[in-house]
Amino acid sequence: MVENHSPATLLIVEDDLDIADMLNAYFSVQGYRILTVNWGEDAINVCQTEQPDIVILDIHLPDLDGFEIARRLKNNRRTEAIPIIFLTEKRQREDRLRGLSLAVEDYITKPFDFQELRLKIRNVLLRHKRSSLMNPVTALPERQLFTENIDNLLRNGPFGIVLINLYNLDFYREVYGFMAADDILRSVCSLLQESISIVGNPNDPLAHWGRLNFVLTMPENQLIPFVNIIQERLEKTFENQSRPSSRVNTMAVTQIGFNIHSWLINPEKESLQKVINDLDHLTN
Repeated sequence: MVENHSPATLLIVEDDLDIADMLNAYFSVQGYRILTVNWGEDAINVCQTEQPDIVILDIHLPDLDGFEIARRLKNNRRTEAIPIIFLTEKRQREDRLRGLSLAVEDYITKPFDFQELRLKIRNVLLRHKRSSLMNPVTALPERQLFTENIDNLLRNGPFGIVLINLYNLDFYREVYGFMAADDILRSVCSLLQESISIVGNPNDPLAHWGRLNFVLTMPENQLIPFVNIIQERLEKTFENQSRPSSRVNTMAVTQIGFNIHSWLINPEKESLQKVINDLDHLTN
């Protein structure tokens, strides 16, 4: 399986030096990269420059309180997606509700259980990792999640793989705008999902392999029927997509097109790396 082995970065915002040192020591042993600050303004600056994977945030700090820090981070486009867990002595119900209202991941009170905190951090990171691996336009998985599917399929016998390349969509986007181009991607996505349901299993993996490429796997006996269906349906979809471009030239035409590649994968002869290399070769 192809993975990113760089450690996740935890930013610990804690003015109690003993607690900060304990957190640093514990999570360093767990394999995390640790950043520690004691002041609220420093926490905001570090989030903007370092983009940590998660913030463990005390509420009582010398300058800003944790509520204000969380509010600023969530209102800044550069830092709004960084997950935050409050770790605080403030146990009152109103404090907990105020903290959770700021769209943080969790609110943990001191004294706390290190193992429970570790598991909550792990779960938060897994959720955010998965969401970041989904295409924002089509909501399909990106290549890393699809690679995991291929790795699993290679253990279970032969299967088919289909790659659909779209071309001229970038030029189409320049002429007609990103919303029109995104509509094309969503339309192709829906067409492929419908075709999978007609021919095979609607749960067959469908994903992106790069911005303008769709890839999927299916049982080998369904490969040819599926390719025939999507060839016909994509041709009908794109035959009316030629549009005159007044922004470029009144005679100019933007024609979106596609290529389909399909082949069988034999796990006894092909490795995960070879499948990845073949997909990269066809999309570069």
